[in-house]
Amino acid sequence: MDGAPAHFQLMEPASPEALIPGFGFWPWLAAAALVSLTAVVLVRYWKRRKSATRPHCARNAAFVAAAASLEKLATVDARIAALQASLILRHYLRGAAGDGSLYETHEEFASRHDALSALLPDARSAAADGFARLAALKYAPEIPGVQATVVVAQSRALLETLHSGFTA
Repeated sequence: MDGAPAHFQLMEPASPEALIPGFGFWPWLAAAALVSLTAVVLVRYWKRRKSATRPHCARNAAFVAAAASLEKLATVDARIAALQASLILRHYLRGAAGDGSLYETHEEFASRHDALSALLPDARSAAADGFARLAALKYAPEIPGVQATVVVAQSRALLETLHSGFTA
């Protein structure tokens, strides 16, 4: 051996952080996106399940809105009253039964066999008669001699018949 002594020097060990590879900020963004997506999916599922189990809530809300609209209906012309009452009742049917009669003519609505399939037969026939009466008033060549208050009262009675005529 050489006569020179070997000098050993202790070195500090490497820090554990230096041994972990750096990924940056994208894993945190991916985790946040995954959590957000999961939350959105769960909320939509919960709302769909809640609304599917309670169709009567939508019916009741549509009924209250239609009844309030009929109460506010103030006109002296029977033709205008029939036109507005028909529109209110069709809005009710769209909200309560999901029926597309709002966007149909009276003839299309009357000829559609699956119209108002959510209603009992008695309510369905009352709806056909009531909408036929309103159509006769709306499309009469001369202004009908019926008072607007009578048209509104008949429309209110039809609304109550429709609301109570839903199957389960």
